[in-house]
Amino acid sequence: MKYLPLLGLLGLVASSAAYAQAPGAKPESPYRASATKVNDLVHTKLDVRFDYKKRYLYGKEWVTLKPHAYPTDTLRLDAKGMDIKAVAMMNGGQQTPLKYDYADGMNLRINLGRMFKPGEEYTIYIDYVSKPDELKVKGSAAITDAKGLYFINPDSATAGKPVQIWTQGETEGSSAWFPTIDRPNQKTTEEISMTVPAKYVTLSNGKLVSSTPAGPGLRTDTWKMDLPHAPYLFMMAVGDFKKTTDTWRGKEVSYYLEPKYAPFAKQIFGNTTDMLEFYSNRLGVEYPWNKYAQIVARDYVSGAMENTTATLHGEQVQMTDRELLDRPYSSESVIAHELFHQWFGDYVTAESWSNITVNESMADFSEGLYAEHKYGKDAADAHYYTYLRRYLMSPRDAAKTLVRFHYDQQEEVFDLVSYQKGGAIVDMLRTYLGDDVFFAGLQKYLQDNKFGNGEAHQMRLAFEAVSGQDLNWFYNQWYYSPGHPVVTIDYAWDAAKKVQSVTVKQTQPGTPFRLPFTIDYYVGGKIMHQPVTMTEATQTFTMPLAAKPELVNVDASKKLLWNKTDNKSAAELAYQYGHAPLYVDRREAVAAAAKDQATNAASRAVLLAALNDKFYAIRGAAAQAMKLDDKTVAKAVAPALRKLAATEKNTMVLAQTLTSLAQLKDKKDEKLFNQNLNSQSYSVQAAALRGLATVQPAQALTRAKALEKESNGALAQAVMQAYAQGGGVAEWAYVRDKFDAARPQAQFGMMEPIGTMAGRLNDATAITEGVTRLKTMGVKYKMYGADKPVIEQLKAIADKQAKGPNAALAKEQTDKAIAEIEAAK
Repeated sequence: MKYLPLLGLLGLVASSAAYAQAPGAKPESPYRASATKVNDLVHTKLDVRFDYKKRYLYGKEWVTLKPHAYPTDTLRLDAKGMDIKAVAMMNGGQQTPLKYDYADGMNLRINLGRMFKPGEEYTIYIDYVSKPDELKVKGSAAITDAKGLYFINPDSATAGKPVQIWTQGETEGSSAWFPTIDRPNQKTTEEISMTVPAKYVTLSNGKLVSSTPAGPGLRTDTWKMDLPHAPYLFMMAVGDFKKTTDTWRGKEVSYYLEPKYAPFAKQIFGNTTDMLEFYSNRLGVEYPWNKYAQIVARDYVSGAMENTTATLHGEQVQMTDRELLDRPYSSESVIAHELFHQWFGDYVTAESWSNITVNESMADFSEGLYAEHKYGKDAADAHYYTYLRRYLMSPRDAAKTLVRFHYDQQEEVFDLVSYQKGGAIVDMLRTYLGDDVFFAGLQKYLQDNKFGNGEAHQMRLAFEAVSGQDLNWFYNQWYYSPGHPVVTIDYAWDAAKKVQSVTVKQTQPGTPFRLPFTIDYYVGGKIMHQPVTMTEATQTFTMPLAAKPELVNVDASKKLLWNKTDNKSAAELAYQYGHAPLYVDRREAVAAAAKDQATNAASRAVLLAALNDKFYAIRGAAAQAMKLDDKTVAKAVAPALRKLAATEKNTMVLAQTLTSLAQLKDKKDEKLFNQNLNSQSYSVQAAALRGLATVQPAQALTRAKALEKESNGALAQAVMQAYAQGGGVAEWAYVRDKFDAARPQAQFGMMEPIGTMAGRLNDATAITEGVTRLKTMGVKYKMYGADKPVIEQLKAIADKQAKGPNAALAKEQTDKAIAEIEAAK
């Protein structure tokens, strides 16, 4: 699973300088043991057809099981909100009706009629109806719904929206569309026959073994999965998809997209075959399944899902060729993430949701691993750095353990700890063990547990076996304890003794972390490496040197998961930018230089140098960091920014450069902005339009009107902003309709223009429609912190309308909306 980090996109999490090591679980949260195995799933055969009008699935199931350890005459299956028509024991082709209880509508308890011995297989037949839209279930922040089976626009009521059916099993949603033992420590082979309108395409796990007519306008497709996998990884998809096919080592690799996006399938998913080759070689375990498909669905409830052999992506991955010009690796990385799950999650599955780290932390780690292979070390380090900062900006997550045995509902474990923190911990372990030992450990874990289940302890044992080291200390502090180190780093040079000392102090409460790292000393153009291990709350490390070092670089690999205050001087940070080799070295120097650029020439020099950095993300960070409202800074850097704007090839850096130049409001940039309005990049066009609005607002409004038809993504937001500042009632429909059509992430960026325009126009309809949309966002995404900025926008609308003819209406509606947002849970 790759969930969409709406929290990070909102930027609403307050940063904090210190994080307490709080207790890992709330006292009221119960202990969640791995599910006890009474019966084992063996094979699941389904025959399903769909009622689009009622949004029902009519299913027949033949499920084969065997008692696990003890004889039993009973079977319990998860079956959420179904109508159970018949339950029978299969004897060859004969059915013997069985007694069952389904009083709670969630658990199907079956009397098997006799005692079955451990290992003795039996097959149960079930005739049932799945009614997902009538099911009363709750999602979470990561997976926003849990009804398992989704009918998208089944009555074609929404013009231009495709009719689709798709499923989402994780965590325990599969049992909303077929009875099963819906636990991650169950594995079963599978066969699914889907009867669907003949005009549609189907996709499921495994291989399409037959496709036959099934009556007027209907077709039955049968998909078969011969290798065992967990029930939550079962999937179906039905709709008007266009398939594009690749191959890898003789296996089919396919991409299913809406027809509009099919021409761009190889651009969107084209690195998939390279990922398959790279991961297979790096892990020493070849991709274990018979095919790999990726499909894109509308209204998906999370980011993407690693269903075995058939990953389902949310629609945000669909892009045109122009949109793909602006796609950062963070958008492509979801493809790598889900593919890596085919090993870590599908081939070997977490024993329980408490141990989801062996699925999700590994997949998050894999994103940087592929970035390093394809785009270089800077790209990987930049990706990891962004993810680590996202975790560090969420103080509440410092209280959670990575392996989490206590929780209220299983969806809670899909968070910044299981993903971003866990990925950083895996990367830290890779650095500690070294690549040869680390990847040998992963290979052993996969081979020892193939087609089965794993926990963090089994991964630890695999690493211990290949490394010969006891790693309990590492797992105890990083996997089974909460928090992270919070450190200050101070430096002292003893000129008389020619000794450099480095004092590192851990300031978080609780037991100090054991921290192995390397200190690099830069003296006279040479580097001396000092491996150390910190075991105490405060520790001083010393190194005799020929002369005072130009730089002391603590944690030279830049892989430690800690929140640090590093007391370097501006001169030392400037030297770090120019001489330390890693992305994080340079990024930290740029961040430090940004703070005192107005008063420190050395810091300005760092930012100017960073505008020419070899890696695009550093150039973009430097351009963004410029405080151009300061005359000293503006005079020093404006020429360099203009030069960068004339030569930059990366669209995101160019867009940021134009955005920074717009702060100058200098009419000499008018030509530059107009030129870039002709770019094929939506992001560049958007930045150019905003820049033009700062120097020629009337001209920007005219250009915005001309760009309406081709506006998309970032450009649509820029057009909206132009209308918000200077448009009239005639432009309101565009702003409203673009907002309505946008995905949730894009709507956050449109929040300000829709609020600004609703506050500025003397139009009751615009006020009502703007307030309604903001209120809906505030309620729906309150869990992400959206309530605060939405309420600010609503108050601003009321304030702006206070002296106008619609003052009473605006106050009444905004007050009501704010009250509803505050009352929402």
